Amino acid sequence: MAESLRRLISSETCGVLQEKLERWYKDYHINSCDQNLNRCCEIMELSAKIQGHLFSIFNQTAREGGHYAGVETIKSRLLPWLGTCFSSPAPGRPFETSFSKESHEKERQLRELANSRNHEILQLERELNSTRLQLSLVQQDLKAYQAKEECALRSLEKLSDYEQQVQTLKDEIAILGAQKSVLQSRLARSRSPSPRSIRSRSPSPLPIKSISPGRSRLTNTSRHAHLVERFRDIYAQARLDAQTLLRSYIDDLEMVQRIIYVAAVESFHAAKKAFRQFKMRVRKALSLSFSGTESVEDRVMDYIIRQEDLYDVQYSVNEVINAMNIHPRISFPPEVDFIMISSLIRELCRVAFSMQTLDPPLDISFATEGELFNEYKYRRSFDSDFTAPLVAYHVWPTLMENDSVIVKGEVVTRRGALWSHRSRSRSRGRSQTRSRSLSPLSHGADHSRHLPSRSRSPSPLRSGSPRL
Repeated sequence: MAESLRRLISSETCGVLQEKLERWYKDYHINSCDQNLNRCCEIMELSAKIQGHLFSIFNQTAREGGHYAGVETIKSRLLPWLGTCFSSPAPGRPFETSFSKESHEKERQLRELANSRNHEILQLERELNSTRLQLSLVQQDLKAYQAKEECALRSLEKLSDYEQQVQTLKDEIAILGAQKSVLQSRLARSRSPSPRSIRSRSPSPLPIKSISPGRSRLTNTSRHAHLVERFRDIYAQARLDAQTLLRSYIDDLEMVQRIIYVAAVESFHAAKKAFRQFKMRVRKALSLSFSGTESVEDRVMDYIIRQEDLYDVQYSVNEVINAMNIHPRISFPPEVDFIMISSLIRELCRVAFSMQTLDPPLDISFATEGELFNEYKYRRSFDSDFTAPLVAYHVWPTLMENDSVIVKGEVVTRRGALWSHRSRSRSRGRSQTRSRSLSPLSHGADHSRHLPSRSRSPSPLRSGSPRL
């Protein structure tokens, strides 16, 4: 115990504590708040060290006195002091500071601030509830307004349907008037017949069916997609079926592919011609007594779209076969007739006729043998020379919309295509003296006598002349 007390005295900690207290007192009024607090913490640390040494000395002294020595002192002095837990001294004592008052003041201010914030939160909640109530009322009013608007729209739709029905009736009346005038003119001619009137042929009256105004505009996109898909199907299926059928009679694959390509081109030509004639007849009938907000052209297209079944496709098929029989670039054995691929021609004519009702219409591109290969328009056939720059012949036409390619065509490219094309043209030109009668299934005898000769050997069974 004496040794511990000696070490405490020799450490001069108490002297350092006293010096620090004196310096702090002198500089207290010129120091900042942080500096004063730092000084106080340093003094508290020194005081803690001194208290630690004193507690060690207290412990050793109590042990040296035995079990019961110093008990009264501990009870009367140490325990009450420890029980106060270093509480602040009572007011009026020498060490009292204003720290406790400031802390109480700050606590009071914080409580007031918290109460004020709670009051503001409650006020905001009341305002939010009021706003939600107003929003609910506005939503109810909006739903009621939307219900009224829907009723008004239904009424307008019904009115529009009525107007369309009235316009349809006017169109039917116009067609009936046109039919009446045609029938009256025919009746007048029948009462006073003449050779000229007997030879003349009046166009048949247009059948009456319900017309939906604006149908061509409403269904243009869907019909466009459907017709392009049909054109692809013809290329993928019907073309191959016709090619297989022709290969059973013609060994030359190139000639078979040329025949199918010519059939496709001539089908589009015949269908476009039939469409122009049909459109002229419909325009003439509707323009006699037409009245309405739409133009005559719109009404004509609407009528043609609804009445596509009136298209005489068989007449176009006969025209295609006639054109193929006199085409200079294809030939075939005498026992073969182009009527065997009439199903392919008929489907091509129907698709081509329907494509003319689109806005803009679809058509096949112009092509010539020996032209420069264009990857934008064509794809090469599998048996092509992929290094050749020129087209030897065409397998399938390219489908176009104005200047845009919709479906690529197919061609065969070979080197020397231009020279071989000229040689074939000269040889076919020399063989034009040979003739062939047309098929009795698709042409009459009188018509066949006036057709130009074909580049093929005549058949004894068809022409009645011996084979040379």
